[in-house]
Formats: sequence, structure tokens, C-alpha cells
Amino acid sequence: MSQWLKANVIKLKKWKNNLFTLVIQAPINSFVAGQFTKLSYVNSDKKRIQRAYSFINPPHDKNLEFYILLIKTGQLTPRLYDIYHHKIYIAKNSFGFFTITELPSKENIWMIATGTALGPYCSILQHENILNKFNKIILVYAVKYNIDLNYLNIFKKIKNKYKDKIIIKIILSQEKNKKYLYGRIPDLIRSGKLEKSINEPLHIDTSHVMLCGNPNMIQDTQKILFSLKNMKKHFRRKPGHITSENYW
Repeated sequence: MSQWLKANVIKLKKWKNNLFTLVIQAPINSFVAGQFTKLSYVNSDKKRIQRAYSFINPPHDKNLEFYILLIKTGQLTPRLYDIYHHKIYIAKNSFGFFTITELPSKENIWMIATGTALGPYCSILQHENILNKFNKIILVYAVKYNIDLNYLNIFKKIKNKYKDKIIIKIILSQEKNKKYLYGRIPDLIRSGKLEKSINEPLHIDTSHVMLCGNPNMIQDTQKILFSLKNMKKHFRRKPGHITSENYW
């Protein structure tokens, strides 16, 4: 059972398309970059409503940052979106194995995310220098529209940190823009357009793939990687090539 701490609100930033950033502080236990926590509130029936959210911030930052999509009919996100009028809690401990320490060493690490699921990668890449485990980092981030690219500032910091050792490729799925790829991640892998656009092979011998986000994207992408690249899911006791985390 989780131990809950009251969250002290530091910042609430509301973006377009029902997206928002929540920054809080609380004396939580230390976490590993890539892990997630739980936020909650207690409703009028004394029932605790809780959901899992990944940290955007690296572990050494006392400001705990989360990137969230408002679900207007949801039980928790409307309270988070209107957090100044509600008492919100955070779990003292963090959870999950979507971390660099759980991965085998490879030449390339592919970090693929959609929507609000960029959190684990932001936390990992801001905190650790993972080049002792991988020679090249390929960060692939897909959103629907250009207006949804709310974390380009962090991408710039990450690019400055890793220089030519990182490739950041942005994809728009519902809007065409000359600066970015257009389409769905599984289709772009199947057609070879993603690899061609960055001039890096997605190969079973040299690459490990991390998938985080929309369950449909994860399922479809895994099917492509299974059939087209002969890759397998990665487990602690059975090493493979794909590590995934569904975002709802």
C-alpha cells in the first residue's frame, strides 16, 4: 500500500489542446530516472482516486514535474487541472523498470514516445550521461499537431548536452510541416522512412528500442519490429530488444 504525501503546488502551466504541466514539491523518496509515481485525491465518498504519472524532471531536482492530458470526464485530471481548489497527494515511493539500468548495452538506443509520454526520456537524458552504455541516442517523439510541441526547450538542452551523439526526430501525425516527418510511427518504420530520415539503421544487432506512450502505437510498433526486424520483447530473465511502457 502506498504512503501518501501532500503535494505543494509550485506551478501550473496550461497549454493548448487540454495539455498542462504540473510542478509540485513533496519529500518523496529518491527515484531512478525513468520511473513513475502516483498522484491522487480523496473524493467525497472517502475513496482515493489515483493514477500513474512519469517524472519529467531528473531525480536530483526538488521540483517534481508532470506533463498531463486533461480528460474532462476523468476522475483525477480535472482536479489536477484545477489543483488550487483541491488537495492533491503524491506517493512517497516511485515505481517501474523503464530505466537505463534494466537495458543491455547496444550501439544505439531508440527512445520512442507519443504525446505526454516523453517524461521518462526527459528525466533520463537530463540526469544521466548514458553514452557509457550506448554510442548513439535516437529520440523519436510524435504528437498530433505542431502546437503540441511544448517541450522543445528541454529537447534543446538535451541536444546541447549530447551534441552529435543524439538525433532528435519529431513526427506530426495530423498536420504536415516541412520541418518534421508526417505519419504514424509504425507506418514510418514499416516503410523505412524513419530510418532514412535520420540515416541510422534500426537493426537487431546494434539497436535497443524503448517504447512509451499510446498503447495502440506500442502494440502496432512492436508487431512491426517483431515481423520486420525479428526483434523480441526484453525481460530481465530473457533479454531481448524492445522495452515498453503503456501510458494508460
